Amino acid sequence: MINQTWGTKPKVRVFEGEKWLVITGLLGFLLAGICGVWVIFHGAEIAPHGDVSKAISFNAALGIFILSTAAISPFSALGTKSRTVFRWSYIVLALYSYFAETVQNFRGVNPRFVKNGTAFDQGVGSIFAFVALLLVLFYLFLAIQYFRKKAYKLRPELVLSIRYAMIAVMFSFAAGIWISVNQGRTVGLHGNIIWLHGLGFHALQALPLVAWLTKRSSLTTTVPSKPIHITGGAYLLGLTAIGTQTILGSSILEWSILPLLALGFFLISLVPAILLVRSRHIASINKSY
Repeated sequence: MINQTWGTKPKVRVFEGEKWLVITGLLGFLLAGICGVWVIFHGAEIAPHGDVSKAISFNAALGIFILSTAAISPFSALGTKSRTVFRWSYIVLALYSYFAETVQNFRGVNPRFVKNGTAFDQGVGSIFAFVALLLVLFYLFLAIQYFRKKAYKLRPELVLSIRYAMIAVMFSFAAGIWISVNQGRTVGLHGNIIWLHGLGFHALQALPLVAWLTKRSSLTTTVPSKPIHITGGAYLLGLTAIGTQTILGSSILEWSILPLLALGFFLISLVPAILLVRSRHIASINKSY
């Protein structure tokens, strides 16, 4: 566990009280590794519709998501009972998701979009869709907590970064629902919803990192929230550009205005972190003299 505390306010630690959520996240990496070994020796495709490589990416992505959630959960200011309900609900939902994605792909079945499957396959797929909806609803409950004064007063800079991250996560969830309704990730000729779906979740790692750097930099003593606003705002604008390009049915890898805007916004989001890291490096050098 990480024992880093934030500031001088009541000591709340990253991952505090979330041992089982952490274990659930690590399970995703274990399953991804097992699937990876299978793919190396046997290939990814399993007839008629299974693809073990998709289980690799899904399990790893869900594992990262669960670990990131476990890291920030202590700063939600939720009461003990509410946090317990969220924790174990998410653990159960994640375990079912691991099961559906991994087992069904090994059985040669697409767990989300079942074609010519048995009653069991149809049942697993239907429950999987319901589980996905519950994952969104429970996370929305958690996200709301960070917009309350109680959480903000606990750790202002960190919670501010988490607020931006939660908005980005809602972009990802919306993209996930879009994939389900669309019965696939492709839109138009070249649009791919998976980019929006994946990049939104990574805000959970990127934005709190800027808050952590902000607390330890001499550049932000007067307006400590400025780097967080720049990073968070630019990240959301980048997601908006990607989402718009996808709605138009175009690839985000083409040389056109929206992909270039998205690239520009994401580069801008990196600037505060780079400057903060540089300031810490210079400060450490000065201290050595």
